[in-house]
Amino acid sequence: MPDIGAFIGQIFIIVLLVVVAIFVIVVLFRSIRIIPQAYAGIVERLGRYQRTLSPGLNLLVPFIDRLRPLVDMREQVVSFPPQPVITEDNLVVSIDTVVYFQVTDARAATYEIANYLGAVEQLTTTTLRNVVGGLNLEEALTSRDEINGQLRVVLDEATGKWGLRVSRVELKAIDPPHSIQDSMEKQMRAERERRATILTAEGSKQSQILEAEGRRQADILRAEGEKQAAVLRAQGEAEAIQMVFHAIHVGQPDEKLLAYQYLQTLPKIAESPSSKLWVIPSELTEALKGIGDAFGGRATAPSPRTEAPRSAGPAGAAADEAAAAAREAASAADDIATEARNSTPTGGLPAAES
Repeated sequence: MPDIGAFIGQIFIIVLLVVVAIFVIVVLFRSIRIIPQAYAGIVERLGRYQRTLSPGLNLLVPFIDRLRPLVDMREQVVSFPPQPVITEDNLVVSIDTVVYFQVTDARAATYEIANYLGAVEQLTTTTLRNVVGGLNLEEALTSRDEINGQLRVVLDEATGKWGLRVSRVELKAIDPPHSIQDSMEKQMRAERERRATILTAEGSKQSQILEAEGRRQADILRAEGEKQAAVLRAQGEAEAIQMVFHAIHVGQPDEKLLAYQYLQTLPKIAESPSSKLWVIPSELTEALKGIGDAFGGRATAPSPRTEAPRSAGPAGAAADEAAAAAREAASAADDIATEARNSTPTGGLPAAES
């Protein structure tokens, strides 16, 4: 009997020690809390808010303090399912939204709102319907930045007392009805074709304008070139005439030389094959007479002392023959000029066919 009592006492002591050890372990486990980074813990003492635990090692009063589920303090991205929204022109469009928010006050996010995520979703839906309901379809499709800004301002103001900060709200997709999509595609296709036609017409217009401008510039330059050429040609002829005139005055030619040059120039009148009529000036007979007198005077001029016979020697015979030929030519030219004057009723210059 004493041995059994001692054995039972030992067993009781061992069980008691085990229970005490377990109790100590539980107390230590409930007293020490490690909060991860970017999280916050809410401590309630006897059911009331006591403090907010920061990341790291924290001590609690066991069996008196209670730690609520940790609150994520990082920025969160939540994509809400498509919501049907009626626009101002009574068209139903489906809009997907994405909200970026962050918990700034763990106590307010825990005690001010039961489910802040569901509250943000419902608030986004109602605000989106209010904003898009005042816009038509085209404005809703082209005013995403304006819609995002209005949604962010309204959500940030409403969720501020919940300990939340809404940083951005984005419209992920705006899907109009299929019939409206087909109409919009046809409209955009027609608009692109119209722009292409306008651009083609503008290009053709610019091309024609440039071509006309080029032709005008070419004509102007050609006319300027012809003008400069004519001016230079006239200047060259004027300089040539001045040079000839100066040479004639410097050489001081006599009447015989001028008459001879005049007779040499006359045959050039009829050189052109298209010449049907050419004019014989009245000065022709004077020129011929001058040449005849020159040859005759040279041949018949008597010596001041002795009178030599006309046909004395070969030189005298040649001079007599030249003088006779000149007289005959002058007489013939005089007859032609007289006939031309008589045949011209206006008394103008005589003319004869070549």
